[in-house]
Amino acid sequence: MTTDVKVPASGESVTSANVARWHKKSGDPVQKGEVLVTLETDKVSNELEAAESGTLQILVNEGEEVAIGTVIARIEASAGSASSAAASPAPAAAAPAAAAAPSASAPGQTLEIKVPASGESITSANVASWRKKDGDAVAAGEVLVVLETDKVSNEVESPAAGRLRILVPEGEEVAIGAVIAELVTGAAPEASAKPAPTAPAQPATVAVPKAPAPSAAPAPAAAAPAPALVKPDFSAAPAPREAASAAVSDGRTTRRKMSMLRRKIATHLVSAQQTAAILTTFNEVDMSAVMDLRKTVQDEFLKKHGVKLGFMSFFVKAVTQALKDVPSINARIDGNDIVENHFFDIGVAIGTEKGLFVPVLRDCDTKSFAQIEKDILDYATKAKDGKITIDDLQGGVFSISNGGTYGSLLSTPILNPPQSGILGMHTIQQRPVAVNGQVVIRPMMYLALSYDHRLVDGKEAVTFLIRIKECLEAPARLLLEM
Repeated sequence: MTTDVKVPASGESVTSANVARWHKKSGDPVQKGEVLVTLETDKVSNELEAAESGTLQILVNEGEEVAIGTVIARIEASAGSASSAAASPAPAAAAPAAAAAPSASAPGQTLEIKVPASGESITSANVASWRKKDGDAVAAGEVLVVLETDKVSNEVESPAAGRLRILVPEGEEVAIGAVIAELVTGAAPEASAKPAPTAPAQPATVAVPKAPAPSAAPAPAAAAPAPALVKPDFSAAPAPREAASAAVSDGRTTRRKMSMLRRKIATHLVSAQQTAAILTTFNEVDMSAVMDLRKTVQDEFLKKHGVKLGFMSFFVKAVTQALKDVPSINARIDGNDIVENHFFDIGVAIGTEKGLFVPVLRDCDTKSFAQIEKDILDYATKAKDGKITIDDLQGGVFSISNGGTYGSLLSTPILNPPQSGILGMHTIQQRPVAVNGQVVIRPMMYLALSYDHRLVDGKEAVTFLIRIKECLEAPARLLLEM
């Protein structure tokens, strides 16, 4: 027997809770009435007790925010309880003594595929793409669906082998914990016969968490057995409704719903404009020295480190040095306070088909050029594959945006709150410039620094941008931290 541990209702207007602390570990024996977990809402903290005795299976880790009613753990009845239950009279014929209780993969069970928790403050997700069709046979571990939140994309895998029944079509926005599909385990591809005249099996809930459960935890697919084994009838399965975000065209215009990520980006950018006094200052940099250095060492650098030496590592290092020299930009406003940062986590904007991501390179003051290039490459791959996590996007003190990748000559980048500065890189152009009284052709790039004028004065902003220019025009300064 399996008992679900669910997040209880905590009063009017409370729709989610944070799993603050587990008092037991996954796999621990628990007694009825023992405190299992502390849940925190925006109003109160609650201690949740075990409703039955047995072995605890944790499905949602500490720190995750989940909707009210979400199954966060299960309690498997202990052997003593199971034997007692077996000894009691039952209307059905007794099973052989050696038979084990059915697992989630037992044929005929119906498992619910739910929207997993995706981190703090996220209350809903968009069904972006079904990787399988309604009625398809799937194997355990196969990706069923891609879910998009306002921050990241997640792939939900099948907890067992069986046949998929899609309940929510692509494009629908659903709450965390919502059931979006059912999986009938053990269903053969040709299974379409009508069910036996017994009561329909009640779905055994399976929560599919974003991150793996603790190492001691059994697989989340170990769900409670359904009360009856029913051969599924897929011939009567209703087809999914048309996606709410499907494009609608009258021949002259096409209308489609904005993705959650695009809506979040829009809200974020408008908020930045409304809450900060954004001002932009410009300069230009001669990229000759950086380009010559890259050309000289590129082959050896690639051979030694397995990654090419790009421009971005120079800019990251230059920004890091400038933040040390002008610490007011490495700060932020929090209410009536100024918070000074003494670390150098730099966000680097990466454009994808789904939108703009700004993953954060940690501790750039301690990293080599090679490590920075590797980190950027890893993030670019994760963004392309939809594997960027919330942790990858949080905690930056400054951002860099490279519009030059797309040919931009000049722009005014928007702040990434609560940061106080962002550097805009642009395309490199061969332009005539005056050097020592002579007109020469040099590879020039315009730089733009947008900053929060509430915190940063014009003199500091100009000094900051000049320091970046000096570091790039004389890269040896970066090695000497000058």
